[in-house]
Amino acid sequence: MNKVHNNRAWWLILPMLLLVAFSAVIPLMTVVNYSVQDVFDANTRFFTGTEWFKEMLNDPALQAAVLRQFAFSLTILAIEVPLGIGVALIMPKKGWQASAALILVTMPLLIPWNVVGSIWQIFTRGDIGLMGWSLRELGYGYNITSNPVDAWVTIILMDVWHWTSLIALLCYSGLRSIPDAYYQAARIDRASKWAVFRYIQLPKLTNVLVIGVLLRFMHSFMIYAEPFVLTGGGPGSSTTFLSQSLTTMAIGQQDLGPSAAFSLIYFLIILLVTWVFYTAIMNMQKDNNKGA
Repeated sequence: MNKVHNNRAWWLILPMLLLVAFSAVIPLMTVVNYSVQDVFDANTRFFTGTEWFKEMLNDPALQAAVLRQFAFSLTILAIEVPLGIGVALIMPKKGWQASAALILVTMPLLIPWNVVGSIWQIFTRGDIGLMGWSLRELGYGYNITSNPVDAWVTIILMDVWHWTSLIALLCYSGLRSIPDAYYQAARIDRASKWAVFRYIQLPKLTNVLVIGVLLRFMHSFMIYAEPFVLTGGGPGSSTTFLSQSLTTMAIGQQDLGPSAAFSLIYFLIILLVTWVFYTAIMNMQKDNNKGA
């Protein structure tokens, strides 16, 4: 007897499909359309093919912005992932201390991005900012408006302060999901704390770390509001990242064709690197499972 399939359930996801089409697919197709045209106004445009893509790929300013962006994102991941794991490991597991720790760790994530930039802009001022004033009193000529190193270090500290909590909360949830039987077996075998972390906790954190690394990479690679408010991309162009370059090109200069081409290149870079991260982490997990 043949089983009768009722496909009317597909109608239930139709609103979602329409929402995705209007919010993602149609805008993406518009960008693709602009990327192969030279747009002068709503009624005047000329087909350029891949000319804008070639120009963007050979633009020295954008090449420098890409290198700055990769340097920033990799630095952020190298700091926030180990730090987030460490914070999760020392957070209380039970009682009111656990609730209080969760509230404190979550607080930086609740602050809007542009407000974070404003907070750190005040915090680093030499006249009224605690950090800027303290460093100057110690004899260090701290100035994010004229020293690129100071600007870079400050942006990294700002991002670490703002987003390490995300990694910590994800890792904390992963640690809480580990059954007590694993720790009991480790105590029976007199395993060291490092052995417990290496062979019990870290393998169980792989899935949440995949989510955390991918989220932090994508966000750090698209960062805009915080460094724009804090430094405006300066000194010079030392903290001008890809998103600010794209915004200046699209909105400030109204170069729709080049900015559309560059936004597609930007999107493909994020997609490719994210896939590389995901593949590498999953391969590491498979190797760990084989070793176990």
